[in-house]
Amino acid sequence: MTTVLTAETRTETGKKSAALLAVEKLPAVVYGPKQESLVISLPLREFARILRDEGESSVIELSGVTPSPIKVLIHDVFVDPVTNLPRHVDLYAIEKGAKVEVAVPLTFVGEAPAVKEGASVVKVMHELDIEAAPENLPHEIEVDLSTLAAIGDQILVSDLKIPTGVTVKAEAEEVVALAQETKEEAEEPVLDMSAIEVEQKGKTEEEEAAAE
Repeated sequence: MTTVLTAETRTETGKKSAALLAVEKLPAVVYGPKQESLVISLPLREFARILRDEGESSVIELSGVTPSPIKVLIHDVFVDPVTNLPRHVDLYAIEKGAKVEVAVPLTFVGEAPAVKEGASVVKVMHELDIEAAPENLPHEIEVDLSTLAAIGDQILVSDLKIPTGVTVKAEAEEVVALAQETKEEAEEPVLDMSAIEVEQKGKTEEEEAAAE
């Protein structure tokens, strides 16, 4: 699914571009192998919603630019640590007819039966590198933890359900998640302070007797 955003060309660059945020506009740059670099602004709230709900693998169609429209992927986002809103974004222009490589987030669903046996679930991977045509890019790939039935069970890349038209770049044998035995922490020995006090007292009495 492609989301359409209306872009505006901007002249503000550097520190001056920060003024755009005050009027709910997000500074952005568009570039690509066959795309001349463009400096634009986007509707801040709309872009933040796309980033939150659809993720960085979403294809965005920019209108209002020349040439128009331009299909882009989110390449890099600088997010304000206080407001959690984007402050600047780099957009990668998709070459028509070409496939793209992106890292798609993994979403873990279900419950692992092995947990009832005392196991803990270790999530080794949190995103997966894939290649696909822009229209086939998934927003996420689900990992079903219910297949972890016993301690020692693993979910490999080859076990994932990959959408049609998507090529996985990771090795099939790579571990995505596993059920690992929970190791109990050894209890620290409790020191008998009374014995230490008696020993120290005894030494003191010996030292006093030797001094007399």
